[in-house]
Amino acid sequence: MKQLKSLNKYFWKYRIRLIIGVFFVFLSNYFNVLTPQVTSFVIDFVQKALNLPGYKSPDNNSNYDVLVDKFIASVQGLDSVSKIVALCGVTILLLALLRGFFLFLMRQTIIVMSRHIEYDQKNEIYSKYQQLDTAFYKTNSTGDLMNRIAEDVSRVRMFTGPAIMYLANLVTIISLSVFFMLQRDAELTMYVLAPLPILAVTIYFVNNTINKKSEAIQESLSRLTTNAQESYSGIRVIKSFVQEKAMLGFFTKNSEEYKKNAIGLSKVEAIYFPSITLLIGISTLLTIMIGGLYYINGGHNIGVNTIVEFVMYINMLTFPVSAIGLTASMIQRAAASQRRINEFLNTEPSIQNPKNPIKKNIEGNISFSNVQFVYPHTGIQALKDFNLEIKKGEKVAIVGRTGSGKSTIAQLLLRMYDVTGGKIEMDGDNIRDFELKTLREQISYVPQDVFLFSETVENNIRFGTADTDKANAVKAATQASVAGEIEGFSQQYDTMIGERGVTLSGGQKQRISIARAFIKNPALVIFDDCLSAVDARTEKEIIGNLKNYLSGKTALIITHRIFSLLDFDTIVVLEDGKMIEKGTHKQLLEKNGYYAKLYSRQQEEEKRNTGNG
Repeated sequence: MKQLKSLNKYFWKYRIRLIIGVFFVFLSNYFNVLTPQVTSFVIDFVQKALNLPGYKSPDNNSNYDVLVDKFIASVQGLDSVSKIVALCGVTILLLALLRGFFLFLMRQTIIVMSRHIEYDQKNEIYSKYQQLDTAFYKTNSTGDLMNRIAEDVSRVRMFTGPAIMYLANLVTIISLSVFFMLQRDAELTMYVLAPLPILAVTIYFVNNTINKKSEAIQESLSRLTTNAQESYSGIRVIKSFVQEKAMLGFFTKNSEEYKKNAIGLSKVEAIYFPSITLLIGISTLLTIMIGGLYYINGGHNIGVNTIVEFVMYINMLTFPVSAIGLTASMIQRAAASQRRINEFLNTEPSIQNPKNPIKKNIEGNISFSNVQFVYPHTGIQALKDFNLEIKKGEKVAIVGRTGSGKSTIAQLLLRMYDVTGGKIEMDGDNIRDFELKTLREQISYVPQDVFLFSETVENNIRFGTADTDKANAVKAATQASVAGEIEGFSQQYDTMIGERGVTLSGGQKQRISIARAFIKNPALVIFDDCLSAVDARTEKEIIGNLKNYLSGKTALIITHRIFSLLDFDTIVVLEDGKMIEKGTHKQLLEKNGYYAKLYSRQQEEEKRNTGNG
């Protein structure tokens, strides 16, 4: 239950709605408990007026509410029994209407408050997700993240809305009913309420079971969501490897586990709620039996009207008391869900802004000094004693085979990770001292794994530069050699791209991603093996455009191929995280080392491809 304390800030924010809502709960129940008293009066009045057999006038006046007493005083002067009965009927109807009206207002305040809290909480979680670093997303599945912001928040809303409403209703109706029952006959009240302690003990023990089963359900639902999300995202791979049956097997297994946990909880609730109804039924039987004996024996000053009044009070308590189980279940489920939410909300990202961040325009002077980097959670050392000086406006190529540490350099420059040893400086300042937003805004980055959003082509190109216009998007697409294909789409730049760019070819996705980088005007440009999916002719065209675009900019071209058409100031060759060669294209060819062999193989492949063509 301590997990729910984190919701107090929301209750404080919407305290006016909450207080007014609880007040409406009180008013609705107040008018509700007046109905048995009016009914009791009219039954006693009719018995007395018609002098029915067995009627005995009570020794003392009934302890009615002050409003009921005033009502009785106002109708006593009427000379017709039928008029008094009719007026009582109208009054009972009016009380029901007043109760319904305040019930409506109660839902309009408390339930609407819970929707506001749900909105705020989802925004808080989404904002936290965006603050968390890359390492977090590599160790947590997308399905689980989605389940916490959707299903878990929904369960918490059931606590901040319905559970709070039911709890307030429970407290007020029990308090008012028991108060007036005690005024009428304290001894009969004790007998009638005797089953309630048994109910309380039952709730205590069953709630622990409900809580454990609720946590198991949420965890199995997260696995099920993750399974489904990965299947939808990788549907082309599944179909190409004919693994539909195997994936269905995995999903069925997770679904079976979820079904088992859900049915287990339903069985507990199936026993729980009827048991509560049984205890309420016993209270009703006790009222009729003990009240009837009192009436027959002529003791306790109890008449038929008192028995009817008590039965009505017990019936009023039926739903609130039976809702104890429902409310307790909601609270337990919300606590389990809030615990899962708090796990992420309390996670501190390892990449954070410094206390006094540097906010300045970068020029593009970069210095790597004895940089070491080990990936968290895997322990793989990606960079070892890496040293490199890059001056403003220089073009640097980083060449190496897969797994040599090339992409790690890009991740470190963007501060997706921080170095585990040594330091990286930007224009003489440690990169850790820069504000993250300022640093990343001034870097154009084309990742190796291209990601496009389910948006229009234009919005994907303009992503991150909302203040630019369509003309700039067209210019960037032209520089990326993709404008012709975009204009061939049905709606050109307004064409919607499917999830992760599924409607486009690999080359089209890469070039749109390159256009997204071109549309910015940064001091530093990083291309991470971004031409792997384009053909040789398009590659030459893009590289030709790069020469003009990169003029005056610092550029890092990370690749496993050699771009001889680009004149690099420095070429760095990586192997197992270490720099094994460094120099210009000409210098490295003269060394006749790794770079020269790689270039030779590439030239032979191009000749073969040309010959085959």
